[in-house]
Amino acid sequence: MQIALKQFVDAGYHATKVSDIVAEAGVAQGTFYWYFKSKESIALQIIEQGRQQLLEVIGVGYRTHSGTDDDMVQASEKLLYRLFQFAEQHTHLMRMLLDGTGFSEAVREQIMLTRSQMEQGFVQNIQRAIELEMLPVHTEASVRAAFLMSLIEGVIVRWLFSSGTSASSSGLVNHTAEQLAKETARFEFYGLLGRTD
Repeated sequence: MQIALKQFVDAGYHATKVSDIVAEAGVAQGTFYWYFKSKESIALQIIEQGRQQLLEVIGVGYRTHSGTDDDMVQASEKLLYRLFQFAEQHTHLMRMLLDGTGFSEAVREQIMLTRSQMEQGFVQNIQRAIELEMLPVHTEASVRAAFLMSLIEGVIVRWLFSSGTSASSSGLVNHTAEQLAKETARFEFYGLLGRTD
């Protein structure tokens, strides 16, 4: 699965053949078909496995008790750190999920479902913070989750996938997952003004 994922991202899904995957894996083509019925089925399995892992990372951030604003920022930092760490350790998966072009329709649908379920995980975290009176009741959880998801996707893409001058101009390339989590959480709660009051 790791070989297939790398080839899908590096060579392109349509350009990758089952024979390419098994040649690099050092197994017979029959062995591939013992586990997967097609190239599409291995791609779908990769996405399913990645989705489960990502939802676990987001689920760990689910609030169980109330706290101060600082507690919220720190909890968000921890969640974002785990998410950015995961992205750094699974760059091919993240590229597949955040780019998603050049795949079959069934694969693209599963990629969109994964992103949608990630966003829904953030909605649940935000709704829980509202229930615990850590956020105002008029907070629109789905809107905030959409903004947060866009922010996270943008940071990951510019941090891990920018190349050449665009990478150095983004200023993110030399940051660690921890630094980015801290800055992203700060931006999430205090915006461009960076206020802490």
